[in-house]
Amino acid sequence: MRIKVSAGMAVAALLLAGCSTSNDLSTAGQNVRFVEEKPASNCQLLGTATGEQSNWLSGQHGEEGGSMRGAANALRNNAAAMGGNVLYGVSSPTQNLLSSFAPTASQMTGQVYKCPN
Repeated sequence: MRIKVSAGMAVAALLLAGCSTSNDLSTAGQNVRFVEEKPASNCQLLGTATGEQSNWLSGQHGEEGGSMRGAANALRNNAAAMGGNVLYGVSSPTQNLLSSFAPTASQMTGQVYKCPN
């Protein structure tokens, strides 16, 4: 009985590990920057982008800063795919008291702008 329980836990851990992927920053995503001040009038608003990272196994404190780093990378990649190079007004609506204690998914949202270099 003890062997069946251990084998079941090992299989469950492997299945959960498959759900824990990281978002790598693309080459285009590396050219997207975060700003705190609203972009100038010569910048074009392209829309809103979202980045998500689910980390059931590694949680918030995994490699490269955990799920928030993965969500930021996904956000930058999505902004680049829209043709943008600036993110403004970025927020993280998924960060709450529960996320401090449990390995929850992280999400970041921001406005995407295309600004002259």
